[in-house]
Amino acid sequence: MAEETLSTQVIFEGRILKLRVDTVRTSDGRKSTREVVEHDACIAVIAVDADDNILLVKQYRRAIDKELLERPAGGIDEGEDIDAAVIREMREETGFRPRKVARLGGFYTTPGFCNEYLHLYLAADLTPDPLSAEDTAGIKVIRVPVTQVPELVNSGKIEDAKTIAGLLFYLEYRKNR
Repeated sequence: MAEETLSTQVIFEGRILKLRVDTVRTSDGRKSTREVVEHDACIAVIAVDADDNILLVKQYRRAIDKELLERPAGGIDEGEDIDAAVIREMREETGFRPRKVARLGGFYTTPGFCNEYLHLYLAADLTPDPLSAEDTAGIKVIRVPVTQVPELVNSGKIEDAKTIAGLLFYLEYRKNR
């Protein structure tokens, strides 16, 4: 059952997110607060090359002060088509343009406190076509044979939940096609 919003206060508004505190009435009549991060929808890509390798990116993440192995991903520019965002992000982060783009699914990343929705796509038939972007200088592209994906997840070498979920979507997609 939905909660009734009694008031909303924006605490912070930045370039990529907004933080608000909602005062709500719960379904049992109690008054409570909810801290909510508002974040626009994004895309995430499972990129597969002609040799059945997954292209992952290794990049530093300030919030946890370490490098993570992740799938290419990013925001959708205002007015941009989702397929175009997939192609742009692939060019920026991996240096490849996919000639085949297909939706695998989508999901909310952390619905306990954030409204971000992630559109998950497959990118294949890759051709070199880099596109420069301001925030991609430290990104390293890592090719991983698809057969090694379960071991990378189970061993903890891939720790990003969005990457794990995306890879699981892809493995199921492969099994069913």
